[in-house]
Amino acid sequence: MGKTIYTNGVFHTLDSKHPLVETVVVENGKIVDLGSHQDMVLQWGRSHSTVIDLQGKMVTPGLIDSHLHLSGVAFHFLDLNLTGVNSKREMLDRIKERARNVKPGHWLVGMGWDENLFESGTTPTIEELDQVAPHCPIYLKRICHHAFLVNSKALEIANYHPNITIPQGGSVVVDSLTHQPTGLILESASKLFTAHIPEKTYEELKDGLAQAMKFAIKKGLTGVHTNDPAYLGGFDQTYQMYDELINGEGIGLRCNLLIDFPYLERLKERRMRAGYGNEKLQIGAIKMFADGAFGGRTALLSLPYQDAPTQWGEAMHDQETLYQMVKSVREHNMPIAVHTIGDQALENVLNILDQFPDVELRDRIIHVSLLRADLVSRLAKPSRIADIQPRFIVGDYPWILDRIGEEREEFLYAWKTLQTAGVLCAGGSDAPVEPIDPLLGIHAAGTRRAAVDQHNGWNEKEKLSMYDAVKLFTLGGAYATNEEHVKGTLSRGKFADMTVFSKNLLNLEEPDELLQTNIEMTIIDGKIQEV
Repeated sequence: MGKTIYTNGVFHTLDSKHPLVETVVVENGKIVDLGSHQDMVLQWGRSHSTVIDLQGKMVTPGLIDSHLHLSGVAFHFLDLNLTGVNSKREMLDRIKERARNVKPGHWLVGMGWDENLFESGTTPTIEELDQVAPHCPIYLKRICHHAFLVNSKALEIANYHPNITIPQGGSVVVDSLTHQPTGLILESASKLFTAHIPEKTYEELKDGLAQAMKFAIKKGLTGVHTNDPAYLGGFDQTYQMYDELINGEGIGLRCNLLIDFPYLERLKERRMRAGYGNEKLQIGAIKMFADGAFGGRTALLSLPYQDAPTQWGEAMHDQETLYQMVKSVREHNMPIAVHTIGDQALENVLNILDQFPDVELRDRIIHVSLLRADLVSRLAKPSRIADIQPRFIVGDYPWILDRIGEEREEFLYAWKTLQTAGVLCAGGSDAPVEPIDPLLGIHAAGTRRAAVDQHNGWNEKEKLSMYDAVKLFTLGGAYATNEEHVKGTLSRGKFADMTVFSKNLLNLEEPDELLQTNIEMTIIDGKIQEV
């Protein structure tokens, strides 16, 4: 197999030895040389090489999403997708339209609703849900996956009654006057309903996952770190699906699989640990939760919620249980990937991590939404990485200020503070919670606002430069899996993973031009991906 010369491009390599080049030479999936067009063509152009003219387009190292759920994106292809719906009426109309094709007794499952996009700011009532879908049970995940909506048919099938035992950490919200369920379900109370929803077949799930992987590539992603076993039928089935799609059927997307804590024992039985696999498919860190989310006031804070002074949030586990969980992961010499949104949850996790020696791979602190000054320096260790999701700022503002109060905003999504302190940071979407499109994440990191907002950004001192925003989704993703020696920059010997853009991201007059930027090519292993 000959060499491929990608030339006449504006290659921002993120490698300080040669930050900007015109040409990259690829052989056997690796970068063998790079430099000026004249030098590279002179040196390599006569060796039966294929020359691809990029016509002046910008190229970066391949974009990496450091935290998402490809399974959730897959369900967008399989279930009712309510992402981006901006009114209660539209949401109800979509449910009604979908319900027409649901047979009696079959479930209508959907996801992605966000009442903060509604002018009224209120979710559909159980009576409204019953009206649009009287014949079938409804189960709809909020965009954060921490709150859910059900109708009366769903309550009936779940055998709900006022004295039912609710799983720890969850609740069925009831009306203060009637004491009847409102249809809103929080956290682990969802198990009352999911226990009755038939699982999709293996082939249905695999087909949805294949579509999600190809969609990620289309959006310019060359790699993702994805957390799926809880949604794809457990560890064995999840690994089998990815193995068949990547190693068997040749879908090019590089996938690092975060494995939920309940599957740790199965991982041990199969003699697998973080790093197991090959260059395309690897086992990643063990995923666990320290708290919930701001939307349902379940993120654990060190001071009470501004709009609910008696609520501090919820720890998913008491400190001793969390300690034992980390201990069992460390006994397998593996890193943890822990969901921490509130500052008290972050402190609790760091207090435990500080009691254990580091392992070969970095521990991942996912979200790191609310900080305190005393916690920032504790994150600044080479063995830890802050796994941040810039688009959260679009979904959470301005209502988040009601939750935490303006005096705490200084340390809310404080990305610049983290970088200045030397904290390693990686960028992700948490799709399907936020859109998988990495350009939207880069835009949010650089502007701290939605495209429609007419202001300079929320807490604008925490904006990242466009260069640092791009770095989050390239080199940052490589750091998260300790793969900076093989990816994250365009350098000799590294994987030939590249993303080609219609515009130069680092030379835009206005950052909103990002939103009119197209992905021209996604190149993995030196090959242009056809999706």
